[in-house]
Amino acid sequence: MNLSNVKFQFVLTALGASLATGIAILSYQDRKRRIRAEALKKEVSLIPNTTRNLHLNGEVAFDESLIKEQLARNIAFLGEEGVEKLRKSFVIIVGIGGVGSWAALMLIRSGVSHIRIIDFDQVTLSSLNRHAVATHSDVGTPKVIALQKHLKEIAPWAKVEPIIELFTKESATKLLSGDANFIVDAIDNIDTKLFLLKYCHDKKLPIISSMGAGAKADPSRIQMSDISTTIEDPLARTVRRRLKKMGVDSGITVVYSTEKPNVKLLPLEENKVQSAGEYATLPDFRSRILPVLGTIPAIFGMSIATYIVNEIAGHHIEPLPNKNRDGLYSRMHRDLLNRERRNNSVEAIPLDAREVGYIFEEIWRGKSAISGSVEKPAIVKWHKNQPLNPQNCVVMTKKEADTHEKLTVNPEEYYSPDIVNLVNARFQEEKNISNFR
Repeated sequence: MNLSNVKFQFVLTALGASLATGIAILSYQDRKRRIRAEALKKEVSLIPNTTRNLHLNGEVAFDESLIKEQLARNIAFLGEEGVEKLRKSFVIIVGIGGVGSWAALMLIRSGVSHIRIIDFDQVTLSSLNRHAVATHSDVGTPKVIALQKHLKEIAPWAKVEPIIELFTKESATKLLSGDANFIVDAIDNIDTKLFLLKYCHDKKLPIISSMGAGAKADPSRIQMSDISTTIEDPLARTVRRRLKKMGVDSGITVVYSTEKPNVKLLPLEENKVQSAGEYATLPDFRSRILPVLGTIPAIFGMSIATYIVNEIAGHHIEPLPNKNRDGLYSRMHRDLLNRERRNNSVEAIPLDAREVGYIFEEIWRGKSAISGSVEKPAIVKWHKNQPLNPQNCVVMTKKEADTHEKLTVNPEEYYSPDIVNLVNARFQEEKNISNFR
């Protein structure tokens, strides 16, 4: 046998030994995993059903080692101390539909051990496309009862308080009692939503709110910020404007989408619609009237739960504001002041830069009423002989504003009916919103 054959056989022998060693190691590791999994299953199965039932009634503590095993990945991320804070926390969720149910589910899975879920409604077939846990067998049962049942299957040690009740001004103090670490607003009635947000703001209760998840499809546009910096979302716009009339400018964290709704509602009743196509301006708006892609409310709910989990565990999240336009508002304010000086010989105007920003962002959506352009925006009086206030100010491009300023006829005689109707509709909308206090 020559030397090359000896070397070849030696290499084959070495490779074979290495392969056998590797297989042996992998087999050993696999066997250890299976033994550990079987032991864990056996340990769980050894807990008598009576013990589980007793624990569900709050009488017996669940095995601590099993809880830590279940929360192991959260502990690895948040640390023992962070998860311990979660386990001692208390969260109230108002509204257990597509958004609220997902928030509750992920809070429980993450270690929150006490939640109160509030909703008066029942599970329907149509809600199964977005509800976190409901099944066919839950149809017809109260949403909070269905959710409690499933959450207890996931975390038997958790305290889940189901309250079948409509949240109202009269019930607020009772329903929000208990010094919660966070309150989640997942209400789909705008008047109730506004009351809850104002109540929590005034009482300094930590709250996070869901804006409009209906008629949206792009997950990349879902964002989180203070209510004061939200853009595009029609529901957020109405909530923001009405809260401002109620004395709340900021301080409420919200989840919303910058995607424009890809459906527009037809006016339902003339006395309920201030602006055709703007579903958020319906006074008794309920998001259930909109088509809903079930995945979007789920992302809203999980975003809310993620924010709460990190905040409670001590991993502070600073939502990224989308607008930083103070310079633009100041420039537009100076331009408006100069126009009034030229035309009316005044040294001051009854609007400051923030109010100019409100007119620009909220009433006119940051676009020219004439062309829809966003280039070089300016604010100008619609009627020259009427007071300067939000119900007589229109956004135009600078060139359009210069032309408008020189008009010798009423604007209704100069502009097309479509533009006049738009301006009148926006002024009426602002008038209606101004009535809310």
